[in-house]
Amino acid sequence: MIMSFFDQFLSPSLIGIPLITLAILIPWLTFPTPTNRWLNNRLITLQAWFINRFTYQLMQPINMGGHKWAMLFTTLMLFLITINLLGLLPYTFTPTTQLSLNMAFAIPLWFTTVLIGMLNQPTITLGHLLPEGTPTPLVPILIIIETISLFIRPLALGVRLTANLTAGHLLMQLIATATFILLTIMPTVALLTSTILFLLMMLEVAVAMIQAYVFVLLLSLYLQENV
Repeated sequence: MIMSFFDQFLSPSLIGIPLITLAILIPWLTFPTPTNRWLNNRLITLQAWFINRFTYQLMQPINMGGHKWAMLFTTLMLFLITINLLGLLPYTFTPTTQLSLNMAFAIPLWFTTVLIGMLNQPTITLGHLLPEGTPTPLVPILIIIETISLFIRPLALGVRLTANLTAGHLLMQLIATATFILLTIMPTVALLTSTILFLLMMLEVAVAMIQAYVFVLLLSLYLQENV
């Protein structure tokens, strides 16, 4: 039986129970719990430094009204990074390759930022739909274009994360399959492809972290427009 390369992106199940729930819960167990002691170990100190620096860089351009989102954005960032990196391990599953999960994060958060803008500053929020100085004949067209652009934002968030992770995993599987087949036929070429696979693995580690950061960064930019 020939299996499709895309079978790796199907949500696995055991005894009819989907394991995506377990894959989502595992990242929360990987981070050490901070303590109230004056001196902590190096891992907790490094974790606290990373969280503080990330939160500072993310919240610095946003008005004080948006700083309430700091904990939510930081938590989402840590969750996405962890779940993306764990998905690179053998015999694991990456939930963020599922568009449904990514859209479940993107749509409510995006809609909340728009709702905040409509409640707090409706004039400025609606003003984003029509650039200042627009000629009168172009007003209806630009309003339609900007409205479509506004509603396509959550789709772009979810599709970007899904497409980048899916493409990387698929490429790694293709190269790994070629290396396994060439190992007995052409060992020299297999060594070359295994080197490429190692470099691609390093690239995927970077992509897993960068895509999580980009997801949260774009959400912070949407929030910045509406506070």
